[in-house]
Amino acid sequence: MIQFDDRGLLAAIVQDAISGRILMHAYMNEESLKRTLEGPDAWFYSRSRQELWHKGETSGNFLKVVEIEQDCDGDAIVVKVNPEGPTCHTGFESCFDTAVLDTALLESDGSSEKLGPGILQELLDVINQRVSEKPKGSYTVQLIEEGPGRVAQKVVEEAGETAIASVSQTHEDVANEMADLLYHCMVLLASLEMPSDQVWKVLSERRG
Repeated sequence: MIQFDDRGLLAAIVQDAISGRILMHAYMNEESLKRTLEGPDAWFYSRSRQELWHKGETSGNFLKVVEIEQDCDGDAIVVKVNPEGPTCHTGFESCFDTAVLDTALLESDGSSEKLGPGILQELLDVINQRVSEKPKGSYTVQLIEEGPGRVAQKVVEEAGETAIASVSQTHEDVANEMADLLYHCMVLLASLEMPSDQVWKVLSERRG
């Protein structure tokens, strides 16, 4: 059973149904939850404006609801969506784009590193930020300005270097070359102004 707090609100975590990335945190009251359950879009309750909030009504960046799950206590829900455009008002895909603690996993030897496929989306967010801000001397900006053809050429070069490393060099060399390849693939997405969700969706469908 859903449990609203003493203000009549319910915490709602919005998650990309395909990539699994957390997109935003908001609140719902009974009416916004009802409208969300009716679909197809997610509705919330704005505490600052004290009114219902149809996400995307102003920006056009709607959240199409796929699935809703509640936690064991019923006082919070996860809304899995297919986002139509960036979720955050800043233009980023997710509202969670600022690291507070960059340690995702502590290994038994005490070393730490951020792991997992989510780093690709984070990398793409940084690339898009570079494109937007155009900092002087940025290699990413230089590549983007040279156009998709040049970026595609770099992808081919890095793919070849990764293949060579895989048959004649160490695992560390392969990791370095593959990291270069993935970086240039993400730059290519940005150069084409192509949302990463299209790639994640294909991978998700192929998994079946």
